[in-house]
Amino acid sequence: MKTEVLCGIHPVGEALRAGRRRIFEIGLAPGKETPRTQALRQAAASRRVPVRVLPAGELTALAGVESHQGVAARVSAFEAEEFSALPDPRDGAAPDFILALDCIQDPHNLGAILRTALCAGVQAVLAPRDRSAPPTPAVSRISAGALEHTRFIQVTNLARSLDLLKERGLWVVGLDPGARDTLYALDGAMPLVLVVGGEERGLRPLVRRSCDRLVAIPQAGPLDSLNASVAAAVVLFEIVRQRRARGRPPGEAGG
Repeated sequence: MKTEVLCGIHPVGEALRAGRRRIFEIGLAPGKETPRTQALRQAAASRRVPVRVLPAGELTALAGVESHQGVAARVSAFEAEEFSALPDPRDGAAPDFILALDCIQDPHNLGAILRTALCAGVQAVLAPRDRSAPPTPAVSRISAGALEHTRFIQVTNLARSLDLLKERGLWVVGLDPGARDTLYALDGAMPLVLVVGGEERGLRPLVRRSCDRLVAIPQAGPLDSLNASVAAAVVLFEIVRQRRARGRPPGEAGG
C-alpha cells in the first residue's frame, strides 16, 4: 500500500475524523501536550491508531519538513475518485453544487479553494489529471484538512466531463473576468457546476465552450483579476447566499 505523511494538527485531526484513510501511526513532539493534542490522542485511541512521542529530530525526519507543528502521521495515500463514482440523478440524490477547477497548478491555491469549497457546501470538486496540482499532503495542510473531507474527482477530459454533467441536468457556469454578465445575474439556486480557470490563462477554449454561461466578478481598480482562490470564494458564497435566501442550506441536493 502506498503511504504518505500528513503534518500538522488540522490535517491529521481531520484525517482521523473523516475516516477515509488508513492511519498507521501518529508521532508527537515531546513536551507539547495541549488540549488539541489531547483531542488528537482521544481520536486516535477511538480508531486504535498508535501514538508515539518522538525526539525532535526523528519527528522532523518522519515529517520531511520543519513546519510540522509537532504532529506527523504516516497514512495511506489520498485516493481521488473517478467520474463514474458521481451518482446519476436517476439513482437518487445526485450532487447539484459542484466545483470544477480548470488546471489550477499552485498547491496553495488548490488548498485554499478546497477549504472554501468545503465551508460553502460544495459536494464534489473536479480537476484534470494533467496540468493540475495533485491532492498531496501539502495541499491537505494548506487546506487545514479540508481535503480529507472533499469528494475530489480527477478526470481525463474536463470538457467532456462538463458535457456529461449537463446531460444530467446541471448548468455549467464559467468564471471569466471578460464576461458580459456579472455573478449577480446568476441564479445560484439552480443545479450547477462552477468552473474556475487556471492561474495564468483562465478557462481553456474547450472548457469555455462547454460552459452554458460565463460570469464575471465586478471589480474596481487597475488590476485585471482576483487571485483564483479569492475569486472562487467570492462566487461560491454568493451562491450560498442565494440558496439560503430560498431556504436551501449549502450542499443540499435537489433541483
